[in-house]
Amino acid sequence: MSTTQTSRYVRIRVDLMLEVSDSGALTRAAIDHIDGDDFMPDEERGYARDAVRDDEAEALAHLIDPVSLVEGVPGVELAKASWTSEGVAYDPDADDWDMDDDL
Repeated sequence: MSTTQTSRYVRIRVDLMLEVSDSGALTRAAIDHIDGDDFMPDEERGYARDAVRDDEAEALAHLIDPVSLVEGVPGVELAKASWTSEGVAYDPDADDWDMDDDL
């Protein structure tokens, strides 16, 4: 692929650190989202409900859609997307959590 062809593609990396301040509200919202998802097969709903009850990161994964960040942006088309959500041990004062170092 030539430089001209590859220069049309832009990778955007975003790291977010979220603090869950109300686990119950998060879980309820995720379950409501699952129950209202017309595209989720019925046989997957029970598994999804159990997963969000057990794991806050899983609940967030059902509620946050990074693809929506670029929907409607003029002149761009999403070529590929990937994201993960995981629980982490976080110390805001530790040097290894300084996200600016990655730039």
